[in-house]
Amino acid sequence: EKVGGTSPPPKKKITQKLSICSKLCFAIGGAPKEVASSATAFFLQIYLLDVAQISAFQASVVLFTGKVWGAVTDPIIGFFMTKSKWTKIGRLMPWMVGCTPFLVVSYFYLWFVPPFITGRFIWYLGFYCLYQTLITCFHVPYSALTMFLSTDQKERDSATAYRKIRHHSCLCGPVVMQDRGQRSYSEALPHSQHVCWLPWKQQWGGRDSEEPGALAGLPVTCCKCLGLTQTNLVLFCTYAADLRDHFQNIVLTILVSAVISIPLWQWFLQRFGKKTAAFCGITWMMPFTMMLVFIPNLVVAYFVAVSSGLSVAASLLLPWSMLPDVVDDFRLTNPFCKGHEAIFYSFYVFFTKFAAGVSLGVSTLCLQFAGYNNGACRQPAPVVYTLKLLIGVAPVAFIVTGLLILLLYPINEDVRLRNRVQLEELRCVELINGHLRGKV
Repeated sequence: EKVGGTSPPPKKKITQKLSICSKLCFAIGGAPKEVASSATAFFLQIYLLDVAQISAFQASVVLFTGKVWGAVTDPIIGFFMTKSKWTKIGRLMPWMVGCTPFLVVSYFYLWFVPPFITGRFIWYLGFYCLYQTLITCFHVPYSALTMFLSTDQKERDSATAYRKIRHHSCLCGPVVMQDRGQRSYSEALPHSQHVCWLPWKQQWGGRDSEEPGALAGLPVTCCKCLGLTQTNLVLFCTYAADLRDHFQNIVLTILVSAVISIPLWQWFLQRFGKKTAAFCGITWMMPFTMMLVFIPNLVVAYFVAVSSGLSVAASLLLPWSMLPDVVDDFRLTNPFCKGHEAIFYSFYVFFTKFAAGVSLGVSTLCLQFAGYNNGACRQPAPVVYTLKLLIGVAPVAFIVTGLLILLLYPINEDVRLRNRVQLEELRCVELINGHLRGKV
């Protein structure tokens, strides 16, 4: 079977069961990327406004353009990955190894305040777009490796759960390093680039081997409300809820709750199905986002943080757990179409980044129209009102839209189990045919 113009190495039988060590190594491999991504998600907006001292309009352009640029590069890079040649370490690993040194450099300069003032907008726009391109070169092949770990759906789901536990754990890093007070961002955040070393632990039996393409139409907008909440939570706690001294603890409470609840959602999806789990988990967040807006006191904030952590875990775990099922469904529909895993994972990331870019750009632009004052200790009433809308009403609207789209998702538990049986039969036929061709 030719992939990218070259013949892949001889296929090896993939072990159905993954060891705990293999799952941990797979999860740890993406830790540096998650630390960097969480730092930019939580703090880049307020860093650009209050540390780099660029206008809210310029910050919205930087955030929106960077996210959209990263989204556009996802399918492009995914296409080139499918055309990559096989190497001794697989077809995807060279992309991750090659982009990492440049990713570290671009991330460092993203948090560096240049000595000039007039060109800072161009500086941050350029390095943010470069950072988004390089992070794509790492994230798309890394996430696509899920399909090569095992042919067992439960094992892939388990590996995804390990990855998401590590994901939420890594989110704690930038929050802990961020010292209290706005001006500490310029000192604390660049230190997170020191964790961008090379823990290339993914080099075990799960190298690029077999398994094919994707279906389309995965409802990614279910969790896009997280972009608005995550980005504006710092500003909301600082200017709208008078909780600036508790922001770190609130975010850590959300993340710890999410980490603890991932095994619960893993059990729930196996017991009741992924589509049902997605509905329950994502809907759970709706009342609590509104509660914090209408009752912004400390006790309610911590209660909302614990409850929101459950929904955050479901919103990030379940779509990624459903994506391999889409790939399996495409395999059955197109049994002779192989080697396109990176394409479909890249399109999934494309839609998530595009939605995040729109939410980032629009929310920052709304603050500009509301009269946001850079570096001010207090913001005018229209800014406070806008932040409440961005934290409460807007995420609920995204959740409702995502749930309506999720209704159209065609792969329920019956379809998934049927696909599992048919895939096993298809693999048996391929093994028999390969054995017969070898005798001839």
